Amino acid sequence: MTTTERLHAQLPHTLRSTDFPALGEKYQGKVRDVYRHGDRLVLITTDRLSAFDHVLTTLPFKGDLLNQLAHFWFQKTAHVAKNHVIDKPDPCVTVAKRAEPYAIEFVVRAYLTGSLWRDYEKGADPYALKLPPGLKKDSKFEKPILTPSTKAPVGTHDEPLSVADVVKRGTMTQKQWDEASAVALALFAEGQKQAAARGLIFVDTKYELGNVKGELHVIDEMHTPDSSRYWVASEYAARFAAGEPQKMLDKENLRQWLINERGFSGHGALPSIPDDVRVGLTEKYLAAYEQITGTSFALEVGDVRGRLEKNLRAAKLL
Repeated sequence: MTTTERLHAQLPHTLRSTDFPALGEKYQGKVRDVYRHGDRLVLITTDRLSAFDHVLTTLPFKGDLLNQLAHFWFQKTAHVAKNHVIDKPDPCVTVAKRAEPYAIEFVVRAYLTGSLWRDYEKGADPYALKLPPGLKKDSKFEKPILTPSTKAPVGTHDEPLSVADVVKRGTMTQKQWDEASAVALALFAEGQKQAAARGLIFVDTKYELGNVKGELHVIDEMHTPDSSRYWVASEYAARFAAGEPQKMLDKENLRQWLINERGFSGHGALPSIPDDVRVGLTEKYLAAYEQITGTSFALEVGDVRGRLEKNLRAAKLL
């Protein structure tokens, strides 16, 4: 089978949810099912796909792709910051140290694109950045900037915040913010360097950070095409000069499809996502994985849930 055929064949087997009470108390996020038992977490990255803060569908192999790519980046950035990873007993599972998370998403941006461009175009400045007038879409900033937001419950929208608001609201102390923001920017710089070596532009990303026994750790995921933007570097200059969209290997492909083809940006009835759109986006994720890691991804069509349970039992987690 071709790659596209394998992805279509996997559609009936996608992992939408899990139910393993023996793993501990369950919290269900947009993408991850997180089980807590004491100081241990078991994070299962499902195949759920969210956009504009709503879970819309599933993608074949998405959980495996994201979890394994996050592990790649956790290893590549371990010299920059500590992370929560203990083990990876299954392609879509991370066993992790429980952290006390900050109630903030640390979004780092190097280019004026995505939601920030849409705000800028409307004259809105929710992060109090005071960007100069006359900037073009996909312009590169002189240096990366932080645009924090709240972490809203599933189905509700994250709220953009200015840096001053984070401290003013008491969400973090100034000292905590200074430490966490420095780590986020250092991680982003490392991601930029390594992506550039693989022919990609690391455009923006979000980090979740928390404390484990008083030490700052990176938690959740990092540098995946679900939480980050990647552009093909060799095409950036020509596309920017022509005012054309960049060649993207990330979830922004779906956001643009939803806006342009369904008129959906988070409000109103949830649109259905055709199978060819699901498969096409997975192909973008797959291309990102293989270009970033320099390795191929094994597309083994079959029952994810059965494999997952087998591996959890083998690891004596069930």
